[in-house]
Amino acid sequence: MRLGFIGAGFVARFQAMAIQQVRGLEIAGILRRSGADALSSWCRQQRLGDAKVYDSIGELARNVDVIAIYAPNYARVAVMEEIHAAVMGGARSRGVIVEKPLGRNMVEASRMVALAREGGLRTAYFENQIFMRSIRTQREQLQPVARTMGPLTLTRSAEEHGGPHEPWFWDPTRQGGGVLLDMGCHSIAVGRYVLTPPDKGLTFLQPQSVSADLGLLKWGQPKWRAQLLKDRGVDYGKTPAEDFATGMVTYRNPETGQIVKAQFTDSWMFEKQGLRLFMDGMGPGYAFEVNTLVSPLSVFIGDAAAEAIADQETALEKATASRGLLAVQTNEADLYGYTDENRDMLEAFSAGRDAMLDWAYGLEIQRLVMAAYLSAERGRTVDLTDSATLRELDSYIPAIQQGKGAAQLL
Repeated sequence: MRLGFIGAGFVARFQAMAIQQVRGLEIAGILRRSGADALSSWCRQQRLGDAKVYDSIGELARNVDVIAIYAPNYARVAVMEEIHAAVMGGARSRGVIVEKPLGRNMVEASRMVALAREGGLRTAYFENQIFMRSIRTQREQLQPVARTMGPLTLTRSAEEHGGPHEPWFWDPTRQGGGVLLDMGCHSIAVGRYVLTPPDKGLTFLQPQSVSADLGLLKWGQPKWRAQLLKDRGVDYGKTPAEDFATGMVTYRNPETGQIVKAQFTDSWMFEKQGLRLFMDGMGPGYAFEVNTLVSPLSVFIGDAAAEAIADQETALEKATASRGLLAVQTNEADLYGYTDENRDMLEAFSAGRDAMLDWAYGLEIQRLVMAAYLSAERGRTVDLTDSATLRELDSYIPAIQQGKGAAQLL
């Protein structure tokens, strides 16, 4: 399957690393953008495909089977409109991937879904944490127990690191918010997935309510705000975004009426070894726990040797230290689920169907994220069984996304 990339930044490079482990996929093209030539050269060195750099989306669409949208959030609708035009004009592409989130809000996410449907395109919503093997394995291991004792009733999901790589990620008007949209979409999605009985569909559990609280706990302080302005060109004294988010989503099992809950916590102020994904779940008489900072490999680097490491992220994504006792993951692309989400897409698209997580699913996650923003903004729990509230979410643009978050966060 010939794959084309739109985007050549951090996520695109990580996905290319994952594709090294997927037989039957080749990176055939990359849209000409910043970093495209370097990524193309690396792909050819790794024998991942020709990775030809194309000057337009239309040209790319005519030469690949599937297009992966790894462009920044603010550009995705415009990118998808060009893909749609190319496909309607006869381009060969018949499938499209989007890295989470689907859009910055429900308006954009709904537009993405509509364009894909109009173009007859198969879709894959890339939410890698659902494909983490630790998450899949615990479901398999605990399924016999759950059948006897009953399903999980509480799950807690957290993703935390020291902050994003690129300036646009920090700008709420371009990214769509702060850590809640950037990483909360992960935690909300995996929480729902873990609570869902394995023999039921992804949207089996019915959302009942969302409550959330946001904070600007580190990057709003004068010292860190000045550093952010200097390093990223984003002024959190004027247009801040949240660096901490926590909340609870309540679901109802439509067959039994049982209420279950998924807690989420996400931050851009984590000051330990690097990126940490922490997930656990409790059922009647059983539990599980996942912590990606627990590794079978650790290394120690003393002060005298610290200068030998040019890039601390060679040890672990989002690492903030280059000395001391460091956790090392030998295959992060596989650990975090990137490899298996690509494999699932390949199998599904080859069979002529949508991926396990399609764009309609991505739209459902977008709604829950927007409900969390609304809850924090209004200071109350949002009732997701209320039809008027659901209609409001369809057009709701968070104040933080509009660049008006100072009154809420500062």
